[in-house]
Amino acid sequence: MSDSEITNPDAPLVDPSVLPDWIVQEDAELLIVNKPGWLVCHPSKNGPWSSLVGAVREYLQADKLHLVARLDRETSGLVIFARRPAVARKYQMAIQERRVRKSYYAILEGELKEAVTANQAIGRRKSGGPVHVKNEVRLHGGGQDALTEFEPIAEGGGYTLVRVRPHTGRKHQIRVHADFIGHRVVGDKLYGPDERLYLEFIEHGFTERLAAALPLKRQALHCHQYVFEFPEGEVCFTAPLPEDLQSFVRDRMHLELD
Repeated sequence: MSDSEITNPDAPLVDPSVLPDWIVQEDAELLIVNKPGWLVCHPSKNGPWSSLVGAVREYLQADKLHLVARLDRETSGLVIFARRPAVARKYQMAIQERRVRKSYYAILEGELKEAVTANQAIGRRKSGGPVHVKNEVRLHGGGQDALTEFEPIAEGGGYTLVRVRPHTGRKHQIRVHADFIGHRVVGDKLYGPDERLYLEFIEHGFTERLAAALPLKRQALHCHQYVFEFPEGEVCFTAPLPEDLQSFVRDRMHLELD
């Protein structure tokens, strides 16, 4: 089961009156949305207002949209829609050719004292386990090259707020590399303390056992910025740290962000 196929009773439908507040930019070519961390991108069986794509189609009254860049359900932040095929190709080619710089905010377990670069290949997990979609670092070949930079911003309470710069786009890359460096993403059900929590979440939503095992209801990962490099100049989109992660920083890390 992929992230986009998960259904969970804890996830409400999108409120049409709230969706405009998520829009970072809207023009004739693009719609940039700051997605919350409880919403799937792709349409689900629960109707148009149960997914970001469905909600945006309803909002724009558009039969077809082009999703340039998506996020896992529990990752908040920037999602890019193109309103015409040519615009979608332009931005997708920039991503494929690595003419884009992305940065995320993440809250990691433990206190990371200095910047770390993970430059280990990632592939589908070879060893058995209850969740077949799990990836792992491959130290002895067989995976895809992956490079992730972790830069600490602030630490406290046994956690670290970091800026993350993935230089490649492998599935679950940030979470896999965070686990590899010994500082897992807070709230991660799949790469966190027990991957069986992921299966329990799919079946039953956020249970008491998950609440006891995880300090946050979702993975503390937020897509903060895209910088596209085009011949005519750079194009930048930014989404600030969302309130649930700001609250965690205040309440659990005992820090005030500027």
